Amino acid sequence: MTTTLEQLNGCDANAFVSTLQGIYEHSPWIPERTAAQRPFLNITALKLALENTVRNATNDEQLGLIRAHPELAGKAAISGQLTAESTGEQAKAGLNNCTPEEFATLQRLNAAYNTKFTFPFILAVKGADGQGLSREAIIAAFSRRLKNQLSDEQAEALRQIGRIAEMRLNDLLGYTPQLGETIMRWAQVIGAWSDDESGLTCAYMTDAHRRTAAQLAAWMREAGMLAEIDAVGNVVGRYLSDKPDAKTLITGSHYDTVRNGGKYDGREGILLPIAIIKHLHERGEKLPFHFEVIGFSEEEGVRFKSTFLGSNAVIGQFDMALLDNIDRDGISMRDALKSAGHDAALIPSLARNPDDLLGYVEVHIEQGPVLLQRDLPVGIVTSIAGSCRYMVQLKGVASHSGTTPMTMRKDAATAAAEIVLYVEQRCAQDQQASLVGTVGQLQVPNGSTNVIPGACIFSLDIRAADDAIRDAAVNDVLRFIETTCQRRNIESAVEKMVSAPAVPCAPWLMEQLTAATERAGVRAFKLASGAGHDAMAMAKATDVAMLFTRCGNGGISHNPLETMTADDAEVSAQILLDFLRNFTPKS
Repeated sequence: MTTTLEQLNGCDANAFVSTLQGIYEHSPWIPERTAAQRPFLNITALKLALENTVRNATNDEQLGLIRAHPELAGKAAISGQLTAESTGEQAKAGLNNCTPEEFATLQRLNAAYNTKFTFPFILAVKGADGQGLSREAIIAAFSRRLKNQLSDEQAEALRQIGRIAEMRLNDLLGYTPQLGETIMRWAQVIGAWSDDESGLTCAYMTDAHRRTAAQLAAWMREAGMLAEIDAVGNVVGRYLSDKPDAKTLITGSHYDTVRNGGKYDGREGILLPIAIIKHLHERGEKLPFHFEVIGFSEEEGVRFKSTFLGSNAVIGQFDMALLDNIDRDGISMRDALKSAGHDAALIPSLARNPDDLLGYVEVHIEQGPVLLQRDLPVGIVTSIAGSCRYMVQLKGVASHSGTTPMTMRKDAATAAAEIVLYVEQRCAQDQQASLVGTVGQLQVPNGSTNVIPGACIFSLDIRAADDAIRDAAVNDVLRFIETTCQRRNIESAVEKMVSAPAVPCAPWLMEQLTAATERAGVRAFKLASGAGHDAMAMAKATDVAMLFTRCGNGGISHNPLETMTADDAEVSAQILLDFLRNFTPKS
């Protein structure tokens, strides 16, 4: 018999604890401390309350919770001493059917992990989508996490316990995150189509890119939308209002990827609203405005070194000179479009009239660890960081490493090293505006082990949610480059590659997202985005807002390990759905 949330809200404290005793392994103190917070608005609020109890526990209590869990394919499993919940979960991942080699590997990993961390390895083996991880994936996660530091691994173990508890609670209450599971399933389908065999790469106008576009358009039509692929490759779906003269609210994101990227970056923001429209259409529910979902064809700049092609076309700022850009195979963007059946001459006609737009809201995986560290499924973006990027060339004197005294060297690499450390130190000074500085490329051209580096080239990327704070850091770094090079007798040349202003999100849209988030039972947490998004381009035509979904695996993105859960996708979808149903245009 399925338990209901109403029953949990209405029963006495003892019954509440008894009903939830299997949610957290051998740890009744968690529901005991949570019971007093009833009634819970919905299942999400209950989950977050339980997680918050764990978060606020002492370190000894948290370690006790971790140690209450069994090893994967460990002694308790062999002797049949697992709880019913753990038995079912390990069986779901096939851990009861390990080959002798897999079993030996798991035993070795269990021993090494326990020796290093003094607690068992915890993994939600039913996975991000609840369908179960493969034994290969489990062993890979085990091996990867064995390299973590103690504090990081303890935090990750608690997060995995939270995920296990979340899925157990779903089972107890007979709850299925239907929208979230649809989004995850769709992401898995298109995530299998890549330009190369290893990993996910979907670059502009490749076969994988065109196949992905066709599938997105098909899903849009199945969801009840009018859909087309436009001249720049954007996949555009429109869910029309009953009011012909209604204005349009736009959502969307990009479906291209970086090389060897993740399944959810950009794509969540397309698949999620399609799932919502499907939900509305099946119920015969219309909105009082036109709702447009755009799968932007290009944002990452992988193939032709040009970013935001899709969104710039929509706002009427596509640079037609880019059509002459050549990829590494010598194919021009113009020819790539023509081969895909697109007429580049029509791109200027794709521009939307800003007067017809109500705004733009984008859902996106966070691509960072902020929400993860706060145990929150979603966050509301306040602004998108502006960035300044430079290429810096240092020129010293190459000379023999054995015969040149240390005091007489003009070493370009040591000057670069000093500068790199200063970038780190300077950009750590102001975290209020999410100031960050990165040297992502660093090379000594034609370097040799026995030659003092006569040249060094490095990139510099400085971002912040506040342009003034970013520019102050940039100026300090540039001055430091100059003074360091003067002191070391090194010549420097600094070339600015990119300068993009920060984009604030519209307060009136943020307020409505905040209200929808709170109605979903989630504390409305606000954060800045350090990454660029199509919303940056759309902000030139209309007001914008963004909703972030929690990113797993330490917040890693632009990587095959990028992940989110079906439950978090569900929360984001329910918030956007509520936002649409209660949307009030700007007065």
